[in-house]
Formats: sequence, structure tokens, C-alpha cells
Amino acid sequence: MTADRSDHVPTGRMPTGPFRAGERCQLTDPRGRVHTITLVPGAAFHTSKGALAHDELIGSSEGTVINSTNGTGYLAFRPLLTDYVLGMKRGATIVYPKDASLILGLADIYPGARVLEAGAGSGALSCWLLRGIGDEGRLYSYERREDFAEIARRNVETFFGGPHPAWTLTLGDLNDGVHTEPVDRVVLDMLAPWECLDMVANALEPGGVLVCYVATTTQLSKVVEAIRDSKNFSEPRSQETLLRTWHLEGLAVRPDHRMSGHTGFLTACRRLAPGTVLPPRRVRPAKGARPELEELTETPSP
Repeated sequence: MTADRSDHVPTGRMPTGPFRAGERCQLTDPRGRVHTITLVPGAAFHTSKGALAHDELIGSSEGTVINSTNGTGYLAFRPLLTDYVLGMKRGATIVYPKDASLILGLADIYPGARVLEAGAGSGALSCWLLRGIGDEGRLYSYERREDFAEIARRNVETFFGGPHPAWTLTLGDLNDGVHTEPVDRVVLDMLAPWECLDMVANALEPGGVLVCYVATTTQLSKVVEAIRDSKNFSEPRSQETLLRTWHLEGLAVRPDHRMSGHTGFLTACRRLAPGTVLPPRRVRPAKGARPELEELTETPSP
């Protein structure tokens, strides 16, 4: 299954101005609880705090407060991409906003970039990448599972209001060799990204960026060593992000009791020019871990 969106009108821009029928609206009550609805003329949103007529929202501006029938005020905005991905229907686990934003930075995603993504999962990262590359870029997404691919397609098209002109979604394994187009960036969010490194090296332009997203330390170790052994990439660098929000109430300023901890590890490197041989790495590896590097181990000072 390939969904090529190049023959459709651009849909990557978010709407502005007053709310219109058919748009999503995010309502926040006084306790901070959020509800997202689709505006339909003549319809109403019912809560335990009374009903809200959609017609009162249609034609009003973002950032206004609409009162329910019992007088409870709801703050109305269009949902951001962060709001959308956190509430979307999921097949595979999503890439959370704290990691997606870092991926965009590490991969240096820019308008017009040609990006290869595997796998598509639930489409959360696809939405972020499409937002980054714009209508003139290209995103080639691969997903091995048909049910996940269908969920990803539905989520992406729901967010952008239709098929995105820069997106090609393919049902299949990246290692099957079906991808032949050169790309500037590659993002691998899969169980065994080390299995795709030869294919990635063939597709990625010299100087292009590879980012791998994995969940466990075992996967992290394996993908880093595979990148080094391939001799097609620069020295990989890995990191994770731990997100902590804060409670702010007058002088009671402290970290929240809950935080967004470990979700995954990100490893980034760049494609070398064909035939390039990196200078020997001067490191202190664990004894026996990489014998070819042990001769470079420096003797510690007494």
C-alpha cells in the first residue's frame, strides 16, 4: 500500500481567525480539564457543568471564554500538535512531544528536506516531520504492519485536514529495498534499526543525518556498535530527555510531584562520503569489549 500525496493541494498550514464549522476546538474548564470537540452547526457539547452550544463557538475568536448553560466558563483554543498527538488513537506507542521536538533538532529538519522514516507507528512523529519539512519537502514513511499503517494514515490526515502533499506512506519493510530515492535525513523508530544501516547508507546523501530512536539500553548499545562497525557514519552520539514540570502558585514554587521520565534513547550521526576512513578513535574501552581499540588505550598517570 502506497499513499502518494503529491497530487493534492497543500494542507500543511494551520487555520487562523475565527472558529469555523468542521474544525476541532479545545475547551479547558476552570480545573484545567481539557475536552476536544469538532464543531457542528446546531450541535451541543454536554458536560456535568451544563451544555455548550457549538453555534456560540463558530465565528468566535480563539482565546475566548464560552459559558455553559449553568455559567461555567470554558477557554476555547484550536488544539496544538502536542495536544493532538497526546490524544490521538494509537496502534503503536507514540513518540512523545519531548522526544519529537528533540528529533527535529538533532536531525536538523528544515523546510524542503527529503526525509525517510521507519516505522510510521501511529503517525505522531510523521505529523511533526511533515510540519517541519512543509509542503515542498518529501516524507517517505514505511510501516510493516497494515493496522498500524492505517492508523497512521488516519491520524495524519485528520490533523492536516486531508492528505498531505509531501507524504508517501508505504506498507512494507524498509529492508526489502523498495526505497530508491536519495534523502537528506533518516529517522528510524523501530525494534532493530541496526538491520537497516546498509540500506540507509545507500539512500542518505553524504553529510545527511541519521537519528535512531530506541527504548532500551540493549538496543542502544547494539545500534551504536553497528553504526561504528558499518564505517559509513560519523561517531554516534546518544542522549535521552527527562522532562519535569513545576507547580506555580504564588510563593509555592516547586517541582511537580510527577515528571515525564525515560521514554527512549536518541542516537544521531552523519553519513560519511563514500570511501572515507575516520581517524582511529582514542578511547578507553572496557577491557575485551573492542579489542581493535585496546592498543589505543592510554596508560593512566600514576
